[in-house]
Amino acid sequence: MGGSRAQVNKAHKSRFASKSARNLHRTSSSVNDKGGRVAKPVNSAKGARAARINRKKMICEQKRAALLKEKRASTGPSSSPRVVVLFALSSSVNLHFLQKDLLKLLSGEETEATSSTTASPIYKLRTTVLVAPYGDLLSCMEMAKVADLIAFVVSANSLYDGCESSSIIDSFGTQALSVLRSVGLPSTAVLIRDLPVDLKGKQDLKKMSTSCLASEMPEDCKFYLADTKDELHKFMWLFKEQHLSAPHWRHQRPYIMSHEVFCDRDDGNPGRCTLFLSGYVRSHSLSANQLVHLSGGGDFQIGRIDVLKDPFPMNERKDRNSMEADDLHSIEVIRTILPDPLKQEPLLVENIPDPLAGEQTWPTEAELAEADASNKGRKLKRKKLPRGTSDYQAAWIVDDVDDIDDEDSHSNIEEGDGMILDMQEGFDQSDTDEGPHDIEYDEETEADTEMADNDNLTKEQIVAEIKKLKEASAVDEEFPDEVDTPIDVPARKRFAKYRGLKSFRTSSWDPKESLPPEYGRIFAFDNFAKTQKHVLSKLQDRNQESMNEYASVGLYVRIHIKHVPLDVASKLCLLSKKSPVVACGLLQHESKMSVLSFSIKKHESYDAPIKSKDTFIFNVGFRQFVARPLFSSDDINSNKHKMERFLHPGRFSIASVYAPICFPPLPLVVLKSNPEGVPAIAAFGSLKTVDPDRIILKKIILTGYPQRVSKLKASVRFMFHHPDDVRWFKPVEVWTKCGRRGRVKEPVGTHGAMKCVFNGILQQHDTVCMSLYKRAYPKWPEQRFPL
Repeated sequence: MGGSRAQVNKAHKSRFASKSARNLHRTSSSVNDKGGRVAKPVNSAKGARAARINRKKMICEQKRAALLKEKRASTGPSSSPRVVVLFALSSSVNLHFLQKDLLKLLSGEETEATSSTTASPIYKLRTTVLVAPYGDLLSCMEMAKVADLIAFVVSANSLYDGCESSSIIDSFGTQALSVLRSVGLPSTAVLIRDLPVDLKGKQDLKKMSTSCLASEMPEDCKFYLADTKDELHKFMWLFKEQHLSAPHWRHQRPYIMSHEVFCDRDDGNPGRCTLFLSGYVRSHSLSANQLVHLSGGGDFQIGRIDVLKDPFPMNERKDRNSMEADDLHSIEVIRTILPDPLKQEPLLVENIPDPLAGEQTWPTEAELAEADASNKGRKLKRKKLPRGTSDYQAAWIVDDVDDIDDEDSHSNIEEGDGMILDMQEGFDQSDTDEGPHDIEYDEETEADTEMADNDNLTKEQIVAEIKKLKEASAVDEEFPDEVDTPIDVPARKRFAKYRGLKSFRTSSWDPKESLPPEYGRIFAFDNFAKTQKHVLSKLQDRNQESMNEYASVGLYVRIHIKHVPLDVASKLCLLSKKSPVVACGLLQHESKMSVLSFSIKKHESYDAPIKSKDTFIFNVGFRQFVARPLFSSDDINSNKHKMERFLHPGRFSIASVYAPICFPPLPLVVLKSNPEGVPAIAAFGSLKTVDPDRIILKKIILTGYPQRVSKLKASVRFMFHHPDDVRWFKPVEVWTKCGRRGRVKEPVGTHGAMKCVFNGILQQHDTVCMSLYKRAYPKWPEQRFPL
């Protein structure tokens, strides 16, 4: 029946069209010049998707090219040798045999290698194999700072006793591991020695060591067998192909790990000498105009840089792969880089303070005329002044008596208060519901005065009475800042540097006020973050400039460090025989002294208390220096921070020190020397900022005890011992341990008792407290460097 006239129905259409199908027929809502609508380009979504794919592809290609460039730079013929540090986790491991086996394998010779650095024609790799001295924490830490790979070595003999980390790692190994984690671990590996001959025993012991050390090592750490030549060959082949990672702070500055160190006396400067240090330039190009820091020795200027012929080339014959260590100083000099006197960084450590900088000068006639004209335009206000106040002194008295009632003003005139109180800006006492100023006070009765005057106690009786009252209210752990007011010395003299604050968080405190003499010797930045960004950008631009002024990465150079003290040079020469000396290139301003703030935490293994202003050895990146830190809390919501007398375990604090300027981020390891001379790790942390204006306040609490209580007022004794002290500290607010707040009204009698008024009923067993603050500063170190 169908035929050609058969009905053909329209094909079924899906209920929901795809997004691409809808976009094909969509027209734009914009109108063209002729009033018609402009159609949207076809396949516009496809073009946007293609652009995203291309952008992701370009990013992947850039990352791949950067990794390939880094790999070629680290393994190419012009790259510096890779540094492998062998680290024993226990005293039972012998590393010298392992070092000899690795050097023989790399050199391809059966004879013993004469140098720790060799160029391997087999692996096409230059490698330096170092042995970390067991028991010397400082040397191990210095080697870890320059290591490209740390190979932790364990002995299988300790695995037979049981699969516990304590049986494989001894106390020194545990302490050293914590130090290395704080400094920043590079790529790591574990080498297992002294394994049995049979294959099954080897695999079993490898699994045991992996399970024992997995919690102590990083996640990407690999375990290798290291007894036979084939096992070492497998390790070295994987080491060549491995992408090595390093701590991020190491890439900020150029540094040289010494291959040879010797010195020569300076005839023109007695007591000084020129130190010659040879090695490969790493991380960044080294300039002769910048300063260098010798590990533990200090900061010095460079006399010149000699670019030498590479003593361990990759392309020479096998019999000339290495040179004797005694002939390194006679290597051919290719070119010499001399510093530019106009561009050379000066060795400026301390600022020279001007003794007349704080002197006041008499104002000029123009300034006096301007002041008189401004005073005439002001509305004169009557001031209530103490007796004997001259007109010149009256000009400096602040008119802040508006909130004081008539009775208090009269007592101020008669008594002459002198204590400074920093009031909170915008604070109005009348806004509170139960303010002590809103309370009507009763007049002092004769019984109160007689009670205070008849209390004629001796000094010993007063001390015994205070001790008895303190024991009765034993809450010293809750209020650790309590101090006793001396009986023989007036409190206004003993606590003359302290002041009261209406609010610790919001009250103002000028950071430039009454600075110590040490602040005249330091440097400060107007904008530290901007300065750091500018200095680091100059370092990146240096790699793109002419190599005639810099020693590029991978070159073997000899730097002439001038004006080094003889004792420091001799110690460094002796130290270089045991471990390499590291010379780090300093950035701009990094030799100048300032106030550095570190985020610090006490180490778990250190049991002794860490007191503020004690002497410690600070290891910050490549630098070592001696500092006497001041600990404080880290208050985010305030520009003032409370001083801490001790570093409390289990939480981070801020340590402020006088030290050379460093640019963060940098790791911190704090060491404390024992009486035996062996340093122990005391704390760890990181550099936070450089800020001399950081305000650290030391808080003390003066306590008194109610002698007679009558509702809202009370007679308080033993906080002061002289009525003049009561008048001096009268503007400061008082509070009680039970939560009452009040103020001092007036002294009572002649023995330092005082009448106080509170915003609630005071209990007889309560304790009246007064909080006082003064700014604290760290101590200037007597010795700057540990050597």
